[in-house]
Amino acid sequence: MSATVEGAGTTSRWARLRRDKFVLLLGLPGVAVILLFHYLPMLGNVIAFKDYQPFIGIRDSPWVGLENFRVIFNGDPEFLNALTNTLIISFIQVVLVFPAPIAIALLLNSLLSERIKRVVQSVLYLPHFMSWVIVVAIFQQLLGNAGLLNTWLHARGLEGLHIIGDPGLFKVLITSQVIWKDAGWGTILFLAALSRVDLALYEAAAVDGASRWRQLWHVTLPAIRGVVVLLLILKLGDVLTVGFEQIILQQGPVGTDASEVLDTYVYSNGILGGNWGVSSAVGLVKGLVGVALILAANRVAHLFGERGIYANDR
Repeated sequence: MSATVEGAGTTSRWARLRRDKFVLLLGLPGVAVILLFHYLPMLGNVIAFKDYQPFIGIRDSPWVGLENFRVIFNGDPEFLNALTNTLIISFIQVVLVFPAPIAIALLLNSLLSERIKRVVQSVLYLPHFMSWVIVVAIFQQLLGNAGLLNTWLHARGLEGLHIIGDPGLFKVLITSQVIWKDAGWGTILFLAALSRVDLALYEAAAVDGASRWRQLWHVTLPAIRGVVVLLLILKLGDVLTVGFEQIILQQGPVGTDASEVLDTYVYSNGILGGNWGVSSAVGLVKGLVGVALILAANRVAHLFGERGIYANDR
């Protein structure tokens, strides 16, 4: 009986493959791109265990084992500074940046006029299509020492505000930039999830005397909880990547003590300093930490009854 069921399952699997062969063929170019540009370059992580020299190549560079990882485990001051800044910025962005699209989606969903909703969405989406060079330039023109804000204050005899270039405000500044640039674009998935909520649930809650706040808490948020959990897990996997281009463009005025993160540390020590092995070791550890966070967060999601990024078959 078991052999019959297994054979039927195999036949069914081949039948599905034959049925969907054209769809699978259409997906092959995408799979090839992922393999070529995402998985194949992973083999280059071997230089984390070598004294890599570009002019002699990966194969001929001498093997040094775990020597490159000493910068991590022996507490190199520059690395610890980059790690500390990365963790602080990551925490701020998880607490403030991640919930911002959810709040915006909830506000947009509460608008009754579809025309106003579309106009607001267009305005909020626009900054996402700007490069970080343009975004940083806009903030400098607005908040710089000779920017619009200080010009307005000086014209009225008031003291200017030193925002751009202040190390103490740097983390707040880059967080506000991320929210302004990407929070609107991040609302797309949450709005899509909100559009699937059955309106009859709101009507039933209103009949039972639920206020708008109660409807939000007991109907809206549970409806999008799965999407929120999924995106939070994916965010944790990328939590140590806090925006290389954005930070490197503004690192000069504030100095490395306030702005050095793991990505800029890898750039400074690898490409500029020539310490390719050490930089690869730091990048490898950062990637492994991201994978560990995804697996741990997904496990916690299963404990709370959520599907996460993959189902728990056990």
